Amino acid sequence: MIKQDVIKFFDHYASQWDADMIRNDSIINTILDNAGVFAGTSVLDVACGTGVLIPDYLKRDVNSVLAIDISSKMIEIAQKKFQDTIVQFVCADIETVSISQKFDCCVVYNAFPHFPSPENLIRVLADMLNVHGTLTIAHGMNRAKIDQHHKGAASNVSLGLMSEDALSELMNPYFTVTTKISNDSMYQVTGIKRTNHILG
Repeated sequence: MIKQDVIKFFDHYASQWDADMIRNDSIINTILDNAGVFAGTSVLDVACGTGVLIPDYLKRDVNSVLAIDISSKMIEIAQKKFQDTIVQFVCADIETVSISQKFDCCVVYNAFPHFPSPENLIRVLADMLNVHGTLTIAHGMNRAKIDQHHKGAASNVSLGLMSEDALSELMNPYFTVTTKISNDSMYQVTGIKRTNHILG
């Protein structure tokens, strides 16, 4: 998978993204509860797209949101939709961008298979979290549906979604895994950053 192909893919589909989106508020609330996204927290929204979860963060009265996406078209749409001063949008590659702030919560929602190096992504995100901060990787549908969905136009910009056990193993050097769900309706693995892995 080549990152430039990922950018082109999401730039191409950005204008129709919201129209095609399927939301399940109950699942999203469960994901954000497990992720520790509550009042007063700072949130890093990785691969935020058109800002799918921004209304949910605002309802929870978070302290701040940094929403980042590699697609400039996605970011453009998100910026037009949300003008709240606590939300900042950045178009950048999360694995190479320089961010001085540390966050309480990091959420990667409906995006994990589009990162070519999951191991590196997890290492980078661990470095961006406060001690005891949470990383959540989640999808609002099950693994089989995700993989089937990505077999079409997204086949060259998506890896298969690994099992929750495999993802837990990848996170284990940096995080204590607290939530591991893979059922008929959703997928989520959440971990709390270990105190012995203060990376930077």
